[in-house]
Amino acid sequence: MKQLAIIGPTASGKSDLAIKIAIKTNAYILSIDSLSIYKEIDIVSAKPSRTELAAVKHFGIDEIYPDEYFSVDIFIDLYRNVVQKCKEDGKNLVIVGGTSFYLKSLMQGLSKLPKITQEIEKSVTQKLKNLNRCYEMLLEKDSVYMQNIDKNDSYRIEKAMLIYEASDKTPSEWFRDNPPKPIIEDLSIYNIDVSRDILRERIAQRTEKMLAMGLIDEVCYLEQKYTRLPNAMSSIGIVEVLEYLDGKVEKEEMLELISIHTAQLAKRQQTFNRTQFSDIVSAPLEELEEIILSQ
Repeated sequence: MKQLAIIGPTASGKSDLAIKIAIKTNAYILSIDSLSIYKEIDIVSAKPSRTELAAVKHFGIDEIYPDEYFSVDIFIDLYRNVVQKCKEDGKNLVIVGGTSFYLKSLMQGLSKLPKITQEIEKSVTQKLKNLNRCYEMLLEKDSVYMQNIDKNDSYRIEKAMLIYEASDKTPSEWFRDNPPKPIIEDLSIYNIDVSRDILRERIAQRTEKMLAMGLIDEVCYLEQKYTRLPNAMSSIGIVEVLEYLDGKVEKEEMLELISIHTAQLAKRQQTFNRTQFSDIVSAPLEELEEIILSQ
């Protein structure tokens, strides 16, 4: 089984290219997009169309609901399952998306966890009934690890508690003694090189298209069903529409803000891709298909 990754900023044409490559190389597609993972967030995430999704089997799209928890370790489990499916079906794999942090995590790997018995699980579950006390205890023992964890983040506090109880080490000590191992060791990465001016133009066009497709109605539905509390509801495209619905901005200003914030995201994505990956092939979109297929 062969694997390759296509990365690039939002609105650079990654999805279309991935589908073309997947069809020509007998591959499935794994999306690494932090919004497309959610069901019902369709227009805001600029998911591939139903026709496109039907042309090639996709994973990493419509996997969970907006109010469900998602993290990099869950993504890595998803990746392993996809690889197994590819091997069973005799398929290659194209990884594509704008959340390159997930790709970086696959290449760096995650540290293994200590053996967690049922007794330890029960003990931690009992202690977590007082989440604040658990947080304060962990913060006192391992301030470095806990400084980036919110006091209400029950998932990560539970993980830290399980490590501490199972190993008798703080999370920092455990991860120091058990460094991560790469999950993918040999992967060709192709980056779409696009100018800022072209990208801004494409982002503005896509924002107008999203509005025409029913962006406002989708956000109204999501707010009604899930409230504004889930992390997904703080995404670009949703926040600006909520401000419009609250009467804080006019429709044209809402569209302009979505475009501005999306362009800022694209800039951050380009910086991340340039600084976090080595030995990648960067080329304009119109040249990358031929380059990939010639490898």
